[in-house]
Amino acid sequence: MAFFEKMESSSSSSYIPFIRQIAASVSAASCDAVVGGGGDKDEECRDEAAALRLKMVAVAAILIAGAAGVAIPLVGRRRRGGGGGASSGGLFVLAKAFAAGVILATGFVHMLHDAEHALSNPCLPHSPWRRFPFPGFVAMLAALATLVVDFVGTHFYERKHRQEEAAAAAEEAAAALLEDGGALPVGDGEGRDGRGGKRDAMHIVGIHAHAAAHRHSHAHVHGACHGGAVNDAHAHGHGHGHEEGPSARHVVVSQILELGIVSHSVIIGLSLGVSQSPCTIKPLVAALSFHQFFEGFALGGCISEAQLKNFSAFLMAFFFAITTPAGITVGAAVASFYNPNSPRALVVEGILDSMSAGILIYMALVDLIAADFLSRKMSCNPRLQVGSYIALFLGAMAMAALALWA
Repeated sequence: MAFFEKMESSSSSSYIPFIRQIAASVSAASCDAVVGGGGDKDEECRDEAAALRLKMVAVAAILIAGAAGVAIPLVGRRRRGGGGGASSGGLFVLAKAFAAGVILATGFVHMLHDAEHALSNPCLPHSPWRRFPFPGFVAMLAALATLVVDFVGTHFYERKHRQEEAAAAAEEAAAALLEDGGALPVGDGEGRDGRGGKRDAMHIVGIHAHAAAHRHSHAHVHGACHGGAVNDAHAHGHGHGHEEGPSARHVVVSQILELGIVSHSVIIGLSLGVSQSPCTIKPLVAALSFHQFFEGFALGGCISEAQLKNFSAFLMAFFFAITTPAGITVGAAVASFYNPNSPRALVVEGILDSMSAGILIYMALVDLIAADFLSRKMSCNPRLQVGSYIALFLGAMAMAALALWA
């Protein structure tokens, strides 16, 4: 009995430090320790009226920049679909490569760094936040979870798309047979009634669809490249059918990408909104405007490639454009009682930024860079390949350079 009492007392004593660490990590109390000693500077430059005016300017500038960035690829894709040629197709590929570089730099340079900065703040207890690399660990888990969501979502949309196509093909074939005066194929007796005719129609349509798919894949395997260039005539002539196939994957990519970008946009908007220092806000207005423009450009390219309906594309673009301005507005409203340097706020910010970093790094490397740079179209066109690599590095360097200010 004494043994069990001793074990119970030792286990309870070992749990006490752990409970205290958890309580310290989720505390909303104010913390005066700020990395780099920037707190005194903010207090010296504190001016609530001037800060509020700058926040209003920031809301307008960031809203316009984000809306312009996400709209350019959508408008450009619509014009290309209306009459663009191979040159406009090449420009769109270059724009996608630039956007992929932007997303990659956003994940590595901005979000992962912000997560490390938040979770290594002296306001948080040393154990466990500085004893274990939580930003990289959470980013890794987020990337693996994105892989699962990407796989499941793509298969779900593809299955749904195939079912809709099969139903539409069956209805068209049945209608075509009925227009011929009801002369349905005569076979084993079932072909004499409407139901059997519909099954025969579905069978005929299935044979034609399989043959068309075989011819399409055969053409891609044999003779897709002619003298180092892509067979643009084939790609353009079958553009609708070719893009219909991977559209399910593009839908999933655009939605996951928006999730990763929006979660970070809320954090940066809230951080700017709660600041009462014009010295802090002034450089962020221009930097975050360019930040949102580049991110919007990358997201707009993915949305346009998903070939969503006009309302769905508008809704995704609108939701992205208003996220950071809404975060600034909410931050300004709660600035009087919200403390961004409290342990609770730092933990939430660090975990969300780590998750966003993992999502965007996965999306950039797997769904944007690997999907395009390892494609046959890219390998068959050396000029497009070189231009895409240049655009990729330009996008990554431009977004990374913004880390000097934001």
